[in-house]
This record gives sequence, C-alpha cells and structure tokens, in this order.
Amino acid sequence: MNLTEAVEEYKKAQKQGQKELRDLTAKGLNPYPSVLDEIVPDISKLSIHELPVQEIPTERIVGVKSAGRVTAFTAGFLPLLDPESEFGAKWIALCGAHLSDVGIRDPIIVYEYLCDFYVLEGNKRVSVLKHFGASSIPAVVRRVIPQDSDEPAIKAYAEFLDFYKHTHLYSIKFTKPGEYAKLLAFLGRGKDEDWTTDERRSFSTLYYRFREAFASLGGEHEGLSPASALLKWLEVYPFSDLSELSSADLKKTLSGLWSDVKAGEPVSVQTMPTEELRPKHIITAIINPQKSHLNVAFVHQRDTAISLWTLSHDQGRQYLEEVLGDKVTVRSYFNADNPEIAENLIERAVTDGAEAVFTTTPSMLRQTLKIAVKYPKVKFFNCSADVPFSSVRGYYFRAYEGKFITGAIAGAMAKDNRIGYVASYPILGVPASINAFALGAQLTNPDAKIVLRWSCLLGDNTENLAGEGFSVVSNRDVPTMDDWYLKYGEFGTFSVTESGELLPLGSPCWLWGSFYEKAVRALMSGSIDAGKSSEAVNYWLGMDSGVIDVTLSDKLPEGLRVLAESLRLNLKSGELDPFKRIIRAQDGTVKNDGERSFTADEILHMDWLCENVEGRIPEYDEIRPMSQALVRELGVHRESIPPEKGAVK
Repeated sequence: MNLTEAVEEYKKAQKQGQKELRDLTAKGLNPYPSVLDEIVPDISKLSIHELPVQEIPTERIVGVKSAGRVTAFTAGFLPLLDPESEFGAKWIALCGAHLSDVGIRDPIIVYEYLCDFYVLEGNKRVSVLKHFGASSIPAVVRRVIPQDSDEPAIKAYAEFLDFYKHTHLYSIKFTKPGEYAKLLAFLGRGKDEDWTTDERRSFSTLYYRFREAFASLGGEHEGLSPASALLKWLEVYPFSDLSELSSADLKKTLSGLWSDVKAGEPVSVQTMPTEELRPKHIITAIINPQKSHLNVAFVHQRDTAISLWTLSHDQGRQYLEEVLGDKVTVRSYFNADNPEIAENLIERAVTDGAEAVFTTTPSMLRQTLKIAVKYPKVKFFNCSADVPFSSVRGYYFRAYEGKFITGAIAGAMAKDNRIGYVASYPILGVPASINAFALGAQLTNPDAKIVLRWSCLLGDNTENLAGEGFSVVSNRDVPTMDDWYLKYGEFGTFSVTESGELLPLGSPCWLWGSFYEKAVRALMSGSIDAGKSSEAVNYWLGMDSGVIDVTLSDKLPEGLRVLAESLRLNLKSGELDPFKRIIRAQDGTVKNDGERSFTADEILHMDWLCENVEGRIPEYDEIRPMSQALVRELGVHRESIPPEKGAVK
C-alpha cells in the first residue's frame, strides 16, 4: 500500500468515526472510549497481575487507561482527528505497515478489568487493526482484581478467573454467576480440566460461527449478549451441531429461539389460571378467534401398565375427553423413553395434526423445545417447573399445600413426636413440600420432629421407617382422587399400629384432568395465543385452581377430619399461607420473620430445610442412577452437578 492509499484509508475510517460519533451522541451515549481511571478511581489500591503476551479479542477492547487523548477516537476506536495532524500521520504510517510485509508486530499494553480491556499503550495500533477487522491483537495484559462483592458481575468474574485458569479463553464473557459452570456442563467438561491448544482453537472457531449467526440476526445492534444466546441455544442443541450444521441451518435454529434470546432468563410463574382463561382484549379475540375444535396430543415417557405417573396423566386425558366431548380430538403416544424416540414421537404428533402438545415428564423438555422451534404455530406444554423458554410452557402443581394438611394430621397422630417422611427427589418444589409438612406438624404438635429419608436413595425407606418404630410415616402422594391408593401403605400419610398394620390417613392428590381442561379451554378461547408469547410462562397451580386436592381416609378420626377440611377450605380460598410465620432453617437462620409471604419463586426454589427436620438434601452422586437424569434437569442444586463426560469437538 502506498501513501496515497493509506491516506484514503484514514479518510474512510475517519468518515465512519464521524458517523459513529453522531449516532452515539443522538442516542445519549458516550461517543468516546471508556476510561478505566474513571470507572475504578482507586485502581492503585487493587491487586494487579501482569500476564504474558497473548492474543486478546479486539471486541473486548472497550476503552483506555487514562483520559489523555480520548476524544481522538470514537467508542469503537475509529479516528476523528484531521489526517494532516501528527495523530493522523502516525495512523497512516501504521496503516501502511499493517498492510506491508512488515506488519504491526509490537504488542500493545492493556489493563483488563472484568474481562474488558483498556489500552495503556497502542491506541493507534488498536484503531488500525479494528478498522481492518482484526479479530485479535497481541498484548501484554495487566489484570485488575476487583474487591470481593455480592454484585453479580463481580461474582461472575470470580468464576471467570477459575474458568480462564484452565481454558485461557477471553473470547466468551458472562456477567451472571453460574453461567461459566453451565457452559462447561453443556460441553461435558469438568471445571478443573485443563484445555489443550487444539480444544481452545476448536471452541473459538465454533463460537465464531455462532457469533456470525447471532450478528446476522441483529443481536449486537439490539444490545444482546452472544454468550448468553449460546447458552440458550445449547439448551436445545448439542455443541457439536455448530460444526455439523450449515450456516443457513445454524441461523435457522437460532432464529427459532430468538424470542427467548431477547427475553433473557426471567420466568413468569403463574399461580392462578384466571388471566389465561379470560380473553385479554378485543384485538386478541380478532387475531385469535375462538376455536370450536382442537386437536390435542399427549406424549408419555412410559406406558400406563408400568407407570402410575403415566396412568395419572392418561386419566387426565380421559377426563378431558369426557368433559369436552367432540370439541377435542386426542391422540396419545407412549414409551418415549429415550431422547431420539421422544423427539420422533413429538414431531409425529405434530405431523398427525396436533395443535397442542403436552409432554408429561421433565425429561422430554429438550426434545419438546427442539420441535417447538420448528413449529411455532403449535402450542407446546411440558410437565416441568422453571422452563425458561417462551416456545414451551411449563406446568406443575403446588403439592406443598396438601403436604401442609397431611403434616397437621401427622403431628396430631404421632405418639412420640417423631414422624417419618419419605421424599421423592431433591428437585424444585420438593423441599417446599417437606417444609410445609414440617410446619403443618408443628401446628398440631409443637414438638414434632420430621425424620427425612429419600426414595431416590438405595434401600426400602418406607419399610425401614415402619420397622424403626415410627407411629406415623408420610410416603409418596397418591396419583389421583381414588382413595384405593391409600389402602396399601405405598401412598400418602399413614399410621403404624403396634401390630405393624398400616392405617391410611390422607394424601395430596393430583388432578391432571382439571388442568388439561383449563388449558384446552384457554387455547380454544384464544386467551392463550396460538403462536409464541414473548415471555417464558410456567403454571404452578394449587388448590385454589382445583388442580390439586387432598384425599382423606375414612380411618381418619372425626376431629382431625374437621381440622383437615378447615385447612383445605382456607387454602383454597387463599386465606391461609403455610409459610407466613416465623421460620428457622436447620442452621438456625431466620428465613421468615412472620411478617411476609414468600414469593412463588422463593417457594419453588427452596434449597433449605426447617429446623424441625432431621436429615438433609442428598448430593447428586448419592442418588440412584435411574433418578439422576431428572435431578440433573430439575435439581435444586443442578448448577453444581458435575457435567456428563464429553469433550469440545
């Protein structure tokens, strides 16, 4: 490149800089590079580590160390000064060197703070290289370590430091705690595994492909995070697809998740169906007119002969058909017991004409999502909690309300204040049920102690508790309203006589048919949009919605029946809140001072146990292998679960 060409290149860059200056100023944004000394005025008081020369991503260079000549550049390091100035002359000379056989060789010197870089020496080199689209620049890095803080960005950076120690990657940046661990889990890598040079190169190459698809959809202009978008994409697709999909197909898969990428992580937990059953606006009624008929599909992981869970949902299907008659056509698909079969059956349900698809176990969430993004006009529901996607609505019930009632019964019936409790899995909502039961027991017996066991661990916990002298034991909930399930000791709360006989007392029961009727009627009325909504919606309904109730045994003493019915009516009316009272956890901390109600999100994500519970939440590696998939999906400590073995490919 000769001098004339270099001058013309400068003028082109300057013209782009002037436009960026105008655009940022018009938006009320700072048009110049950020200044680290203004962001961290007391930087000299912080720990600073110097790293060896390395390639740093140009996109992470966001500012300068000191204010100096900050107005010579735009925020994107485009030049602003006259080409005849000393600054312009040096820029032009560097431009010529960059495009010659000599090149720009000397590394710049930068300060790194929270994964972003601020230039101390080499501003014009950065400007030239950014102008020509260089993806990285060699640099001496001085890392500024911030003081410990509960601020999410600081906590996320602490996690980055551990991530960087093993990967030496600057290319991906997260600002929320837990996201680096989540990425490693998707990649099948342990947090303490060192990456090889080839693995770093492979990841960076594939992430660059993803970034291209992200940019083509306008993600950067909308202020979205490509790293967070990748995590959302990996919820549905394996990382290896980044090398196998064509650019067009990759863009298509990301486009299908775009509303979820834009919405971010927040989940709308709806505890009442009222708003969904009421048409929201006359415009909604015009766009989504009422349907006189709906094709509905149910996809089950097991069949009714071997799974009571499947049986209870299928009974809900029968109820739906009985109530709505010829207004619905329902098809059921069974034995979706591995990801490939599940995906095929869900897609088959759509090709068979389903307008609404219910997948009835959390383990099918990923496959449901994958099909949902392909068919945006079909409404998908997954029986799960905390589904962070607008493409699929989650639904689950507040079992803790019924557990509060059976806890009160157990407290009154316990002969020695000790009550056995068999929990299912350490997943979302289960600690809330344990705690509600414990608080219910204290309602009728202030000295009640709950001895906790888990059915997902080895051993027959129910039989052990009955044989250990417990006079009252709480086992798994009954699947339906049928009191037949109470008679055999495998379900509900029961008392143990001196002769060892099991006398049923009561249990929460699941009324899936009631929910399916509500959801289908809402779809037919148009109050649930036929296409995608803009937010992730999860239904977590309780006794006030008629989707869960309590079955009481005819063996229950009359006084306790009256108490149970009174608690039931007050829970249904919303006048009773089991958790609005002084509550202490096992470690003695006060979780509630009695002056407030927990939010639905706080209850769903409880990961602690009340002080009158003896036992603990088991670790992932203690759980039976057959139960680990569910716990990996919905576990209360799922972020800390070690990743499944794999590798970056």
